[in-house]
Amino acid sequence: MARSKQKAQAPHDDSGSRKAVLAAMGANVAIAVTKLGAALFTGSSAMFAEGIHSIIDTANQGFLLIGMSRAEKPADEKHPFGYGSEVYFWAFLVAIFLFAMGAGFSIYEGVAGLLASDSEGLVSPLVALIVLFMSFCFEGYSWTVAAREFNERRDGKSLLRDFRSMKDPSVFVVLFEDTAACIGIVIAAISIGLSWSTGIHAFDAIGSILIGILLGVTAILLAIEVKGLLIGETAGPDIDKAIRGRIAKRDEILAVNELRTLHLGPSDVLLTMSVDFKDDVVSQRIEAIVSEIEARVREAFPIIRRVFVEVQSQKGHDVFADEATPAQSAG
Repeated sequence: MARSKQKAQAPHDDSGSRKAVLAAMGANVAIAVTKLGAALFTGSSAMFAEGIHSIIDTANQGFLLIGMSRAEKPADEKHPFGYGSEVYFWAFLVAIFLFAMGAGFSIYEGVAGLLASDSEGLVSPLVALIVLFMSFCFEGYSWTVAAREFNERRDGKSLLRDFRSMKDPSVFVVLFEDTAACIGIVIAAISIGLSWSTGIHAFDAIGSILIGILLGVTAILLAIEVKGLLIGETAGPDIDKAIRGRIAKRDEILAVNELRTLHLGPSDVLLTMSVDFKDDVVSQRIEAIVSEIEARVREAFPIIRRVFVEVQSQKGHDVFADEATPAQSAG
């Protein structure tokens, strides 16, 4: 647990994210050209679907790089909290692009292959299988880069919980895409192999449809996860609990009425809190404590870049909290 707490306190180095994205982009460019050349030579629908898949993956990595670059823009008058959420927007575009183009085109190509009455079968299917093997090696390398970056950022919990708590889409999007790509290559290889061994061209078309379904499921899962980041997610219960516990221990403080954290970007968290001080604490001392709280929170959790502390009695906070509840429910 000590390892996971340390990771929660420190902002992540963007160089690791860029390395994962650039590795995936480089692999996909080479793979796309090879797959499309093999598809034209062999006439395989599954291979063609895989080629389009690799082109779309390359474009998606470009989207992620744009998002990462724009997220680094400094705050200005129009966007006082900065542009950190840009990376979430571009990651959401990746999910839409993967679903609309990748899944849609692969399924269309497969259905067209099934409906075609003049299918002549595959030409030199062995070439297609060799290309798929090489593609799997490239995709596997890209996958290991993304997986290594993901493992370095894990919180030491279950795989699913660590994935859900990941706030950097440039890592988990690439990992998802590369996983789908490796599975898609296996599907294409099986379908081409069956078409070659049985002489039934429909297996190749079915492989294209299955690849499209795989891409569609991947896009939906990515869209669900990135949607949560776009709407706004908390920094996590561990950080909230640690901060609340530290502040509540101070003798001058009666209670922490409310504490909220919000991710404005992968490594940019906003913290707001309402604190009830004892009645005998003078205003000058309150100001000093608030400054001290902000300094210690920033030191312990560098990922928290903005801290806002509201001084308010617990009774007054409860009144406003009760008044806000119906309005929130109605909205």
